[in-house]
Amino acid sequence: MPDSGKPTTPPAAPPAGATAARTASPLSLAVLGLGVFLLVLAPLLAWYVEPRAKVTPVDVDVTTVFTGTGSYFDTGALRTRDRQKITITRHVLGDVAASEKNGRAVWDVSTTVDTPQTLALKDPRKAFQWTVERWVTDRRSNAPVHCCEEAPTRFDGDAYLKFPFDVQKKSYRWWDNTLGAAVPLRFAGTKKIQGYLGYRFTGTVPPTRTGSRQVPGRLVGRPGQGQIQAEEWYANSGIELVVEQRTGRIINASISPHKTLRAPGARRDAVTLLRGEGLQFTPATQRAQVRLARTDSDRLALVGRTLPVGAAAAGGVLALAGVVWVVRGRRAAGSE
Repeated sequence: MPDSGKPTTPPAAPPAGATAARTASPLSLAVLGLGVFLLVLAPLLAWYVEPRAKVTPVDVDVTTVFTGTGSYFDTGALRTRDRQKITITRHVLGDVAASEKNGRAVWDVSTTVDTPQTLALKDPRKAFQWTVERWVTDRRSNAPVHCCEEAPTRFDGDAYLKFPFDVQKKSYRWWDNTLGAAVPLRFAGTKKIQGYLGYRFTGTVPPTRTGSRQVPGRLVGRPGQGQIQAEEWYANSGIELVVEQRTGRIINASISPHKTLRAPGARRDAVTLLRGEGLQFTPATQRAQVRLARTDSDRLALVGRTLPVGAAAAGGVLALAGVVWVVRGRRAAGSE
């Protein structure tokens, strides 16, 4: 067409602020971003952080005490004394340096058995019985690890000073250091210790020969013989362990050990070396173990359940609110 000669009018410029109106507000984007972050954080806490928090501690320094009534053989009087107080003290000290080198839990364990006379001496070397052990376990599974100068070297089983994490209602093999073997413990319901509910496991050890000891023959009914190798026998008529379910920490333990001597080849006990009926954690030890179990359990529950659930719920709400806010903002901008 021929030019009419009228000037061409350029298209009108968009009103000031129209571009900004079509862009989501910074606050809505921030809400959306926070919601997405929390949704990502929730499974990260549950599937990554919590499993790494479920590890056996290495910096332990714990003393547990059992007490009860029983009998023991008085070597000075050469006779068994009955109805005496028996005290078992176990001190567990973690070897942090050794644990950090190999990623395992290395614990040095000192256990003393005391009578009223030896307890007053406050010296493990003068105790009725003193054993020193070194336990090495996998920090995640609680399985024994054979390294790092462990003692005893035959250590086996699922549990000893603690059970695995997330204890199940099933049987476990508990290592009995006096027997030198693992003992099956059956799940036997629940029990409250100092008001705290735990899983209860029970078992027994039938009379079992565990070794020999040189003694005068007359001590085991062989007066015509001088020194003989008498047989050492061990039984435990009642083992009861109450365990915190999430951490596997033992919050109460009760044992009834019976150690005797027999003449070689004899079928009956000749001497009672030690007998304890229902030796169990003192109330003070129970309270300390419950306090540690509750603290560790709450920490694991926070990381593995409370925070993931809270993060997922809050993240879902914030993400949805952010999406709605952004969409509404764009629609409002488009209708102008």
